[in-house]
Amino acid sequence: MKPFTTVAVVFLALIAVVHLLRLFAGWEITVVGFVIPVWWSALGFLIAGGLALMVWREAHT
Repeated sequence: MKPFTTVAVVFLALIAVVHLLRLFAGWEITVVGFVIPVWWSALGFLIAGGLALMVWREAHT
């Protein structure tokens, strides 16, 4: 696997893990007075995790 691909997979997987942690821990995030719902982290986990998986699979074909 090329170095950039490895970095991309690790970065996207890390983002997915943080979203998963937020989902289960219930961390509250407020941006300019707007409270971001915790369920958005489920979408973030699916998107970041899916992208990490797709990049990893692309590199191994």
